[in-house]
Order: sequence, then structure tokens, then C-alpha cells
Amino acid sequence: MEYVKDYFDKLKQGLDKIDTSKIDTISKIIYQAWRNNNQVFIVGNGGSAATASHMACDLGKGTLKNVYDEDLKRLKVMSLTDNVALMTAIGNDLGYDHIFSQPLKQLVKPGDVILLITASGNSPSILKAIEAANAKGAITIGLLGFDGGKAKTMLDHHIIYEENHYGRVEDFHLIFNHILTERLSELMHKNEFVK
Repeated sequence: MEYVKDYFDKLKQGLDKIDTSKIDTISKIIYQAWRNNNQVFIVGNGGSAATASHMACDLGKGTLKNVYDEDLKRLKVMSLTDNVALMTAIGNDLGYDHIFSQPLKQLVKPGDVILLITASGNSPSILKAIEAANAKGAITIGLLGFDGGKAKTMLDHHIIYEENHYGRVEDFHLIFNHILTERLSELMHKNEFVK
């Protein structure tokens, strides 16, 4: 059972290095997107694609105080990983590197938020998505791992789990999702403006 304790210990060491002020900043950016009726798009490959879908679910439903109240203002959020037909059509016709950038060119407006999830920060499909989002005037936020890769310098904001272990990087990204959902729910159901 020592391997379990070792995993937990290393996860905690990585979590202790996180700059928690960045979580607060990202929460406020997405809160402002909600206030301004902007859209939030989430993308990722592999395990990060599953996290993107999970996050879109949590931010869309988990931020609601009462899911049955149809008058509640809702966060406009979607994961671009959930349209398999479009992803495979773009991958087939243009190449896999374009699966996120092409929909973003079609959908994104200035002030929208793009959350990009990548452990390495070097996935070509993610880098092209950042370029497309930046060109459209969107706010780009990266959930990264390792050393942040090339994505780190291309993004408006980022948070890095600094370890070269895919599992623990992905663990942090899910933890971040749950913290973000809880914080946004608090902010969205307060009456005062949050600066």
C-alpha cells in the first residue's frame, strides 16, 4: 500500500505549489463572462477531452442554485469535444490539428472565454485553438501541467500543476473544476458586483 501513499504524497506536493490567486482570477473572469452574456468554450484531448465535457456539465448545471427555476440566468458553456461528427469531419478534411480552431473561428466572439486543458501545453490542436481564439478577441485560459509548454506564453491566463505525471496533472484539473464550479455558484448567487 506504500504506492498509494506515495501517489497521495506527490499529489499533495504538487497541490501545495499551486498559486491559488490564479484560481480566484479565473473564477472572476468566468463570472464576468456570465454577467456579460459571453460564452465559455472548453477544449482538450484524450483525458483532457473527458475533463472538458465534465467541466461543461458542472459549470452549466452545478452553478445553478435551483435547476428547476427557469428564470435563473445561466452560464453559456459548451465543450467542443462533445461534437464527434464535427471533430472527425474536420480531422478527416483538414487534419486533426484543426479540430478546435475551426469551430472557434465560427463561434467565438470578443469577450468569450476559452478554457484549454492540456498536460504538456504542446498539443498542436490546442496551440491552433489558442491562435484562433486570440485572433477573435477571446480571453484564453490554460489549465496546464509539466512546465506549461508552448501554450504558456500564448495564453492570457494560465495555471500549472508542475509535475511530469499525466495522472496527477489530470487529477488537479478535475480538482480545479470542482473548486471553480463551487466558487462560481457562490458569485453568481450574490447580489453584489464582484471586482
